[in-house]
Amino acid sequence: MIDLRSDTVTKPTPEMREAMLSAAVGDDVYADDPTVNKLEAVVANLLGKEDAVFVPTGSMSNQIAIRTHTEPGDLVVLERRAHIVRSEGGGGAALSGVTMRPLDGVNGVFTADQLIETIGRAHPFNPSTLLSPPTLLCIENTHNGAGGTIWPLDGLRNVCETGRAHGMTLHLDGARLWHASASSGVDVSVYAEPFDTVNVCFSKGLGAPIGSALVGEKPFIDRARRFKQQFGGGMRQSGMVAAAALHALEHHRGDLSIDVERASFFARALQSTAGFSVDMTSVQSNIVRFEVEMDAGDFASDCYSRGLYMLPSGQHGMRAVLHRDLSEEDVAAALQIMKQVVSGSPNP
Repeated sequence: MIDLRSDTVTKPTPEMREAMLSAAVGDDVYADDPTVNKLEAVVANLLGKEDAVFVPTGSMSNQIAIRTHTEPGDLVVLERRAHIVRSEGGGGAALSGVTMRPLDGVNGVFTADQLIETIGRAHPFNPSTLLSPPTLLCIENTHNGAGGTIWPLDGLRNVCETGRAHGMTLHLDGARLWHASASSGVDVSVYAEPFDTVNVCFSKGLGAPIGSALVGEKPFIDRARRFKQQFGGGMRQSGMVAAAALHALEHHRGDLSIDVERASFFARALQSTAGFSVDMTSVQSNIVRFEVEMDAGDFASDCYSRGLYMLPSGQHGMRAVLHRDLSEEDVAAALQIMKQVVSGSPNP
């Protein structure tokens, strides 16, 4: 089965499994797991921040950030297709009691003017007591819902400066920040610099089986550790999975550019095939979102029966994600299956 559902479907390599087996471990709830401590220091240094906390998932990392940055009733501003809005089970409302204000971005990117317009300002005829305080600005880079798009650095800085000028704190959902860097050549620390906190994931593209990190300044991370425990994120001998993340950072980051190149090839091949439509401006990293003429659910089901696994998104939308467990032959075979399905060719 060729699996294009996500870059989270990758399996640990033999070398990664060996690193996990040989990892030095302690009890991370007591902060004495040496491998977790090393990972947190390494990630904080890579992102140019003081400290980091290792957590099981990216959703938990984002939700801990929201809980630590905000109070119930606060306003969180972000793009309408952001993972925090669409794919975290309403966690912001359930866990932190915040209100989400989604903005309509172009390829996942919104402007400083849009931010100013949506947060508004208090006025004698519209006193601040009527408004949810616009406390937190969240940006996703790369932006999964928009097709793995990358924020232009100038636009990113402009929006962050605007949010900061209006008293907002800034959080970067950088679950696939590694891909943004691999595609653009901009170091992850440069993307992270304007933000108070950053979430990065080790199981998307890098190939680790589990884990994310929330990165920021030490007083914030000290407080975030409380919410990690409160949200059920306390782990014991988690050095075994931290070792996988360390191995991925050291050995797999350089391979991400291959996924980016293959995604571009994949998108161009679809765009030149009858029955498919791709917005090539959205193909910027390892994700390809495309439209198919037939019903997306039927298309996905027929592809699956022929050995290709993908996710439908809406009536005609599909998503394919390129990752390290795919070969060039897999990509070519996937394209062939898709062409057969959309043309109505019988299942061989």
